[in-house]
Amino acid sequence: MHLLRHSLLLFGVLLAVPTRNHAQTSQPTKYPVSVALTYQAQRSNTVGGNIFWLQGGGGEISAGLYRGFGIAMNIAGMHTSNINNSGVDHTSITMTFGPRYTWRPKSDRLAIFGQTLIGDSHGWNSVFPATTGATSTYDAFALQVGGGVDVKMSHRIAFRPVEANWVRTGFSNSTTNVQNNLRLGAGIVFRLQ
Repeated sequence: MHLLRHSLLLFGVLLAVPTRNHAQTSQPTKYPVSVALTYQAQRSNTVGGNIFWLQGGGGEISAGLYRGFGIAMNIAGMHTSNINNSGVDHTSITMTFGPRYTWRPKSDRLAIFGQTLIGDSHGWNSVFPATTGATSTYDAFALQVGGGVDVKMSHRIAFRPVEANWVRTGFSNSTTNVQNNLRLGAGIVFRLQ
């Protein structure tokens, strides 16, 4: 959680810098600050290889800094009940932060982005093996690599028909302590500037 606080502070500072600089010039920004709200589904697997899906929602804030390069912060909450009829549930919140590159064709109707985000994932309401016995909560490193497409609907609103990310987490599972997940999403994007 210490990493999360530092990430939020850094993100806030970086958002303030480009806003102040754009306010000093009369030119409008080509890369606006935006907020996205998305539905998320995540494919994961148990130690035995059985597949299960988590569902939930996410939110993100992103800002362009220079010629398509920018930053993004993503928060996603996911839940599943009774994993493979085991009676075990799983709930997690993942918060990641990092660089994003956005490509916009000349028509400016599409925005295609790719990103590499790092952060923390907090799992609870589940069973995480430990050397002293099982625990119901666990904090783990998270890495999220992927991208998506935004389709401009109006000056301030865009539709995100698809976002796909590989999400690697390090929850304790008594073997490798590594999970490679596929997270899919869709939602709406609001441009603030």
